[in-house]
Amino acid sequence: MSEVTLRRRTKQSYRHTRVLSRLANVAVSLLGLLTLTFVIGRVMPIDPVLSVVGPDADQALYHQVFVQLGLDKPVWVQYLRYLSDLLHGNLGRALLTGRPVIEDIVRVFPATVELATVAIVLGTLAGVPLGVAAATHRGRATDNVIRLFSLLGYSTPIFWVGMLGLLFFYQKLGWSGGVGRVGLAFEADLKPLTGFLLLDSALEDKWALFRSAFSHIALPACILGLHSMAYISRMTRSFMLNQLSQEYILTARVKGLSERSVIWRHAFPNIMVQLLTIVALAYGSLLEGAVLIESVFAWPGFGQYLTSSLLLGDMNAVMGCVLIVGLVFITLNLVTDALYRVFDPRTH
Repeated sequence: MSEVTLRRRTKQSYRHTRVLSRLANVAVSLLGLLTLTFVIGRVMPIDPVLSVVGPDADQALYHQVFVQLGLDKPVWVQYLRYLSDLLHGNLGRALLTGRPVIEDIVRVFPATVELATVAIVLGTLAGVPLGVAAATHRGRATDNVIRLFSLLGYSTPIFWVGMLGLLFFYQKLGWSGGVGRVGLAFEADLKPLTGFLLLDSALEDKWALFRSAFSHIALPACILGLHSMAYISRMTRSFMLNQLSQEYILTARVKGLSERSVIWRHAFPNIMVQLLTIVALAYGSLLEGAVLIESVFAWPGFGQYLTSSLLLGDMNAVMGCVLIVGLVFITLNLVTDALYRVFDPRTH
């Protein structure tokens, strides 16, 4: 066997081992997530039987529902039944709507994904250049202003900013479309294809509906984007400061390269992998934590559905939402890991 063939087989074996290791990590993470979700459903101080029958039900009805839910079985039997139901796509039936939880999540999740996606795009487009500018002007007025702006954006309560935004941009100036995803005049015209109103209205050439949807999503997306922009700009500044202190940057400057070339062609590519992680975490946080902004803007999304389910004590819906949040983070980790190999050849 030639040396070239041996190296090729060794490389292929290494790649197969990495893929199997990654799949094993995903399987363990998923099993841990399912177990955690099951435990949360059992330790929360909410009686699932009372959530179904109500507090005024007699003992006979209570016992009947208790048995129907399988709560009379040992915990390990309940756990196996829980896993079996999940494998069949059964998350139970929601008390809030009377429909299967999976149908409710499929219905409300696109609204949150659309809002979070617009927000993370705005936050990244603004946060990365601001972070680079702060790093290249370290200790000067530009750096201080950007750091102060980031600190205010990150620490200011998001629900307070949302209410001020509605008061000023909607009530006073009339620039925003107000609460909800679309104006009341277009409610009857909603026939979602994908659940993403901006995309659906564009595909169907309904530009009046598109303008209404855009005017409604702009303000909450900007507020969420401000929050993520503050985080992304702070981390970008930190990463860039570390790179600008490296010897290869000094060498590039000694060679007479322009400052623009030094920053964007030499330093910035070396922080791409770190930025991918930060943006992925910020995006996951937006999907998970858009509860307050959805409540302020009456946005019919995942966060509002989870809040209503918690208030009602609907454990099927709550456990389903917790499971979806965990799956989102696992998926984002997989996507980020795949993008690492695109931006960093050393990971091949």
